Amino acid sequence: MSLTGAAGNDDQGVWCEIQGFEHDLDRFESLATAEAPPLARVSSVYSVDVPVIEAERGFTIAASAPGAGTVTGTVPPDVATCSACLAEMADPGDRRHRYAFTCCTDCGPRYTVVQSLPYDRERTSMAAFTLCDSCEAEYRDPADRRHHAQAVCCPDCGPTLTLDPAREEVFAARSCVSTNAALAAEVTPTTDRATATDSAEAATDPPPDEDAEPAQADQRAGDPIEQAAALLRAGRIVAVKGAGGYQLACRADDSAAVARLRRRKHREEKPFALLVGSVEAAGELVVLDDLAVRALSGPEAPIVLAPRRESAPVAPEVAPDSRLLGVMLPATPLHALLAEAAAVTLVCTSGNRSDEPTVIDDARVADGLGDIADSVLGHDRVIERRADDSVGHVAAGRFQLLRRARGYAPGTVRLSEDGPVVLAVGAELKSTVCLAVGADAHLSVHLGDLEHPAALSAFEAAVADLLELTRAAPELVIHDLHPEYLSTKFAASVDLAPRLGVQHHHAHLASCLADAGFRGPAIGVMFDGLGWGADGTLWGGEVLVGDASGCERIACLRPVPMPGGTAAIREPWRMALAHLDAVFGEDLPSLPFLADRDEETSQVLEQCRPGRSITTTSMGRLFDAVAALCGFRGAATYEGQAAVRLEQMAVPASRRYPVELSDGACALIETAPLLDAVVADLRVGVDPAEVAGAFHRWVADAVLAASRHARDRTGLGTVALSGGVFQNRLLVELAVPLLDQAGFQVLLHSQVPPNDGGIALGQAAIGRATLADRPQR
Repeated sequence: MSLTGAAGNDDQGVWCEIQGFEHDLDRFESLATAEAPPLARVSSVYSVDVPVIEAERGFTIAASAPGAGTVTGTVPPDVATCSACLAEMADPGDRRHRYAFTCCTDCGPRYTVVQSLPYDRERTSMAAFTLCDSCEAEYRDPADRRHHAQAVCCPDCGPTLTLDPAREEVFAARSCVSTNAALAAEVTPTTDRATATDSAEAATDPPPDEDAEPAQADQRAGDPIEQAAALLRAGRIVAVKGAGGYQLACRADDSAAVARLRRRKHREEKPFALLVGSVEAAGELVVLDDLAVRALSGPEAPIVLAPRRESAPVAPEVAPDSRLLGVMLPATPLHALLAEAAAVTLVCTSGNRSDEPTVIDDARVADGLGDIADSVLGHDRVIERRADDSVGHVAAGRFQLLRRARGYAPGTVRLSEDGPVVLAVGAELKSTVCLAVGADAHLSVHLGDLEHPAALSAFEAAVADLLELTRAAPELVIHDLHPEYLSTKFAASVDLAPRLGVQHHHAHLASCLADAGFRGPAIGVMFDGLGWGADGTLWGGEVLVGDASGCERIACLRPVPMPGGTAAIREPWRMALAHLDAVFGEDLPSLPFLADRDEETSQVLEQCRPGRSITTTSMGRLFDAVAALCGFRGAATYEGQAAVRLEQMAVPASRRYPVELSDGACALIETAPLLDAVVADLRVGVDPAEVAGAFHRWVADAVLAASRHARDRTGLGTVALSGGVFQNRLLVELAVPLLDQAGFQVLLHSQVPPNDGGIALGQAAIGRATLADRPQR
């Protein structure tokens, strides 16, 4: 456009000074938004007139000038490899042919390599790699796709791959394992694999004389990716150093390999994700609609949960008792090359033992993954920040995140207006933290469950990292009301700012409103596993009315005892017994889930007596109870397992169970009519799958009835749905049409998960509102 001037980064984002004819300046300002680069997110554009510079003849990129104040610019998320880079990697004549770190301004690592802001190469882990003449020329050329691509590199100047054995001592020890022993060990039930002995562990690997020695020989020469692919095809487990952490891979059609991975990783039944090379390959495993394809192939490259095809060549151990599979496309060139070379669907899961944070430090691979992986496909680029894979699914006509990490985080959520800096430290499970600066809420990646010491350390590091990157000083620290949450204790232990405790479900409501950009007030249906209530009991089946400034509890599930406390979460049959005791008392019906539990039943019934256990209104625990009634007998090996199983077994049901609400300041959603009907159906032989379907219909009907009750009381017509129960796609797709037909505006999460992974956003919104409501001095 023949304009002169300069552009650069500073603490507030991007600045640009341009000079030329006025109509060209107006057109440039318009195009800055309309034709922004693919990854640009233009939140606002403002301009002022400045004096003409008579001698200005060209346009330059200015060196960044970090300031000393608060940084309102953002760290961009990592982005999956673009089509242009993939084409170069596939071209034998291109200098980046099969190069595992190919990227440009439209793709590649950002968050996981940046050290500080502004985001320039000298403040990333790529600074360790001096650009060759060819890459330097691309980096400096405004007409090149790699102009100022901070992670630009090539085989001559960038990171390199290595393949190292992780379990040499195990390989050597297995020479005496017999084939018969291996066959015997492989039929061990899945539930026993986590506690298998070392000898059984050794027995389940392929005998060394079949593949171990050739595989080790392959490691000594040739392409590390081809070597790793050969190991994977032979049934080995390979640790792969991804962009945001190590991952563990094995072939997905090999039951023995998947079972070994489960045992070594101590992940008994929670489903594994699958890596495929293309959308077409994903479509051979799962049923994908247009929205799922768009999410799967988008720059964020999340794991997408979708219905499994019966013909999918995937071992049952990948996702036990689930109709769904989680599939993802390669997020990095390394993953694309590995998927191509392996030529089979791969399990690709986080590189850790269950409940621990993903390993990112090369020095910790030996002790963190050495007894899990057989080999390590690594490289020499430092991972500055951990970022697990994001997870989501399509529900009610939109893509819904269930875990917000790589590709999305630390992308910001735009708040309704500017305000003071506040820090929100989230809850206990699915931890994230949020720092509101200016009009943006900066959200951390998914950090895991804080009960594990390593996850707590990662949480503390994430808080320090947010504060350091933004150089912000919070005016308020917001935490959950639960006194035993480690995030609450952290807030009490640090001397950052005054503290504010926020009720868990109020934070869920505020999170959904902020996510949707709705100022409120609204009706909030907040269904989850549990949250500390304002009355000192455990809530979880709540209907609230309000916004970030405050809320009123207008209805909830009728409370029942939670016998044994956390034991009732691990053993869903306890909640089933508590609900039955509340309905039937001494006339307890004889049902299969109580078989062989006479002594335990007596103990749990004693715990159900008044004052013996804390009470709960939890919808999540009601899901657990019905799952136990419908046949879930074991202990839950991961959070929400019984509820997931109930959703997966459910079939469409014509029957509808009665929904009743009692009168009162806080209306009670009665569970007795429901339990009475469920028990009656099961006793006459109704298929538990049909009972599961009818129960989901009952929950949707209860959402509608409670929303109508709230509308009658307040006149409000907008309903926000939040809490972990609304991860349930079947429930969402039953409830939303009912609410639509009744004339409600329905708000669902889209930028953050409905579970506790989104709760820090709500806490931050409440903190902002609290400060705004305080008298100004």
